[in-house]
Amino acid sequence: MGFELSQARSVAVNPTQVEMRSWVEEHMSDITVTEFDNINYKTAVKARLGPSTFFVTEVENFKNRVPRSEYDTWAALQDAYIADKDMILIEGYIGPDPAFRTGCRLYIERTQANIPAMQQQLYFPKDDAWNPDFTIIYTPGLMAPGKPSDRLILVDNDNYVTRVFGSDYFGESKMGGLRMWNHLVFSQGGLALHSGLKTFPDIGGEEKAALILGLSGTGKTTTTFRQQLDSLPVQDDFVALFPGGKIYSSENGCFAKTFGLDPDDEPTIYGGTTRRDAWLENTWVSPEGRVDFFNGSDTLNGRSTFPLENIRHREPDHLPTVDYILLLNRNETIVPAVVKLKREQAAAYFMLGETKGTSAGGAAEAGKSLRVPGTNPFFFDNDAHMGNRFLALLDTMPDVEVYVMNTGRVGGHEADERSKKVKIRHSSAVVKGIVEGSIRWEEDPDFGYFVATELADVEDADLLNPKAMYASQGRADEYAGLVAKLLSDRRAYLRTFPGLDPSIVEAI
Repeated sequence: MGFELSQARSVAVNPTQVEMRSWVEEHMSDITVTEFDNINYKTAVKARLGPSTFFVTEVENFKNRVPRSEYDTWAALQDAYIADKDMILIEGYIGPDPAFRTGCRLYIERTQANIPAMQQQLYFPKDDAWNPDFTIIYTPGLMAPGKPSDRLILVDNDNYVTRVFGSDYFGESKMGGLRMWNHLVFSQGGLALHSGLKTFPDIGGEEKAALILGLSGTGKTTTTFRQQLDSLPVQDDFVALFPGGKIYSSENGCFAKTFGLDPDDEPTIYGGTTRRDAWLENTWVSPEGRVDFFNGSDTLNGRSTFPLENIRHREPDHLPTVDYILLLNRNETIVPAVVKLKREQAAAYFMLGETKGTSAGGAAEAGKSLRVPGTNPFFFDNDAHMGNRFLALLDTMPDVEVYVMNTGRVGGHEADERSKKVKIRHSSAVVKGIVEGSIRWEEDPDFGYFVATELADVEDADLLNPKAMYASQGRADEYAGLVAKLLSDRRAYLRTFPGLDPSIVEAI
């Protein structure tokens, strides 16, 4: 069995959703039953605790590390704390495909029963072949004095154990497993991508697959679940990519942002979220249960979980190889709604991971311009390894097409009346045009990638050609300055990664 769980006063093994809901209603405060008869919980911790997350290693220059001796001290403290607690144990798989699936379990205090209930919706069910490869030990009631925010997440990839202290945010459970999965996928020659996945069942008589990479808040889930050409969502958060474009799904449900959730723009997510069996977290709900998805007065990082079986989707096993990779970017100035990358540029833009931060990354990221390599804040090692692996995988996929999609604005921030928003319907038209092959392209003289000159259902050419937009507004000098700064900043950023393949740096 490998790693042994610590003893507790009692352990409820794989309780039902009904049982866990009864414990939530009986024991938890800060919950509200909504008009949809599901439960919303208002957390104390509103986002992932990046500064509180540490990897267990003796490598001194490793990012956010603790030595094994310190880990052992904290582990003993947590095990002693659990000894007189009532715990819940949830078991299942990350991934459904017998060719690549990973046994995972969550061990958590019963006083926080909403978290295991949410996690159960994301695991694939266990079978007789199940073994616990990964373990997450989660004690929301045990703080970690002296650590950032007095909370702590310890990641032990040698034994595939993650320990969480003091957080009541569900994302630490979800990412506890997927962060370790990043390590496992890489060790087996692949790369775990922070990505949605959708398929198009009949494009020229074949099923096509698109990966949608983006940081939380860039529209990754929206783009994945929005339908074009009878597309079907498969996965909204992490996908394993292997040589030849082979892909594997990870989760059996969706963890969706609820702020701004509109039934017209996002009908699939809205439908999954407004069912009795969905779980809500930090969504605005009145004391009487009225839900307001557009009220961000407490946080913009409201979330829901729901099972894939509750929505129309493509079964997540036996998937086709990937055809399209879409890199989402929430820019506000001179990045068009879509650009098509040359093959030599793909790994560079993957490494740039540009976007505007949202509340999902906490107050330290919200509203700020970010670069997160691979759009994956959960990679376990030197990010150069991620870029080099992506480049190597591209070499095994000669026909894959790679694009950058801006889901933000063109021409300036929201308060600038000259700027224009790239709306959900525009991004949907982009995806449709990519898959149909109906977009007309021309090479951009400044960046060397291709910009669209004709794209059906995007009637505003300014969204496709910011250079022409800035010129028409008498801002050509401003555009030239932004180009020079962006190119310089990108090259300087890529040079900061020791060991990154020189061809990636030289592609900008």
